[in-house]
Amino acid sequence: MEPILFFPDPPPPELQKALDASGFQWNAVANEETARNLEPQDGWAGAVISAVESIERALEFSRVLRERDVPVAPILLVVAPSQLSRLEDRRELFDDFSLETAVADELEVRLAVLLARSGRGKKDDHLIVYGPLALNLETYQAVVAGRPLDLTYMEYELLRFLAAHPGKVFTREVLLSRVWGYEYFGGARTVDVHVRRLRAKLGEENAHLIETVRSVGYRFGTARWAP
Repeated sequence: MEPILFFPDPPPPELQKALDASGFQWNAVANEETARNLEPQDGWAGAVISAVESIERALEFSRVLRERDVPVAPILLVVAPSQLSRLEDRRELFDDFSLETAVADELEVRLAVLLARSGRGKKDDHLIVYGPLALNLETYQAVVAGRPLDLTYMEYELLRFLAAHPGKVFTREVLLSRVWGYEYFGGARTVDVHVRRLRAKLGEENAHLIETVRSVGYRFGTARWAP
């Protein structure tokens, strides 16, 4: 895939490590002219802009990218916790944000989700992206609508299994055997409890991702109808 741009140049050391660890190609730029000179033939796949040193400078550069003949999108803004209140009326200038204190894995997942939605993301076997949900299979991290989920091991395993088979209905018995294992002696109620906890952690606006199929079991995502 085409590289993303990072502003400003040079990147803060911790952000540079996070970008390198993410596996994305990237180039740091100091201004719009450099961004145009280094721009790939098919355009930038997206941008990561750090506002840590100067939020006004970061938002102005984001505005410049937005107002180009071919706007750069998506844009991920990296901010300090103290800067969050400054973003409330500026959401049109970026697509998502990440705190500078976030670990590298979270930055990678947020960026992967944005690029996947734009159709220019990298195809990685260790990522599952479905709508607002993203799962990193290597780090056991889950993010929904840009918000990290605090999941237990089995909650993550159940969500991973369901998200890997969108549209398919599984009985409670099948979920017990495939997620908990054949040697698990718990009852079907175990599945119901974990689904209820997952829905609560996904939040009211995303709880519908796990659908109850009456008298059968559970399904993740939208059912796929045969033509």
